[in-house]
Amino acid sequence: MAESTGNDKAAVRIGYITRVQSFSACHRLHSLHLSDEENKEVYGKCNNPYGHGHNYKVEVTVRGKIDPVTGMVMNLTDLKRCIEEVIMIPLDHKNLDKDVPYFANVVSTTENLAVYIWDNMVKALPANLLYEIRIHETDKNIVIYRGE
Repeated sequence: MAESTGNDKAAVRIGYITRVQSFSACHRLHSLHLSDEENKEVYGKCNNPYGHGHNYKVEVTVRGKIDPVTGMVMNLTDLKRCIEEVIMIPLDHKNLDKDVPYFANVVSTTENLAVYIWDNMVKALPANLLYEIRIHETDKNIVIYRGE
């Protein structure tokens, strides 16, 4: 139940908004800290020197007070713009390892991709709104990151 102080006209309501965005990118799972043989053992076919691609589906969830005047946690147009700047422009139809400087020394796992998106979304959004990044690498493989 929502809490209310004696002077509030209405209770504070907390809402969650999730926007879904898809993008395509390729990568190769390869750690500079492992030998070629160790990389093959750890990453298997995902260590193919030519890489492989995914059609990622990213869910960006924000959490906050529902404004009593606008009725919104945040304007969806603003959320869409942030997603365009943080996800689509730098990642869509890119080679993550070669086109995204962050992954020059970080293995481009979906876990690390979620951290990359979180770190950049948190800078683009109003303070304390970002709640969760959920990435569907495939229909069966999903990574969730909440900034922890």
